[in-house]
Amino acid sequence: MTLHEEQVREKLRLVYDPELGVNIVDLGLVYDIRVDDDQIHVRMTMTTPGCPMHDMLVGGVKRVLRDIAEKREIAVDVVWEPRWSPDNMSPAAKEQLGFID
Repeated sequence: MTLHEEQVREKLRLVYDPELGVNIVDLGLVYDIRVDDDQIHVRMTMTTPGCPMHDMLVGGVKRVLRDIAEKREIAVDVVWEPRWSPDNMSPAAKEQLGFID
């Protein structure tokens, strides 16, 4: 099966930040997705350095991607540059969290 970035992105919408109740894609936490023959690579951040949900979110990413990964390794890199800001959120996430009136 040929796996595409958009398929990975849709699966990542199943991973929710439990404190905010919004998925990590709409929060703007996912910076890059790369699908290779042997690896799915996700580059993402957290809303704050030292985020207590770090392990839970990374584990969630790996969990939801397992069923489409086939024999690919799942690599998740958490980065701090560029820093996350509310500007990264989708309009729907901004509305849900009260950033849009």
